[in-house]
Amino acid sequence: MATVHTLRNKLIDKLLTISNKEYLLALNRLVETSTINDPVKLTDEQILMLQLSDDDIKAGRTISQEQLDKNDLEWLRGK
Repeated sequence: MATVHTLRNKLIDKLLTISNKEYLLALNRLVETSTINDPVKLTDEQILMLQLSDDDIKAGRTISQEQLDKNDLEWLRGK
């Protein structure tokens, strides 16, 4: 049987592929009305990634969504 961590990651992967807004809203309502209130336990690696992200934000090492989209398109076109 899959571990909780593996199952959660598989669900996240699937959610990232859904573009139907109504479907996502329904899933969101389902999750929000859930009576399970277990706190999320992050791995050491996840905590480190969040700390590194905070450091990047504080140091101004960010780009806009518009620039990120432009960079992605250039990369996809092989430039």
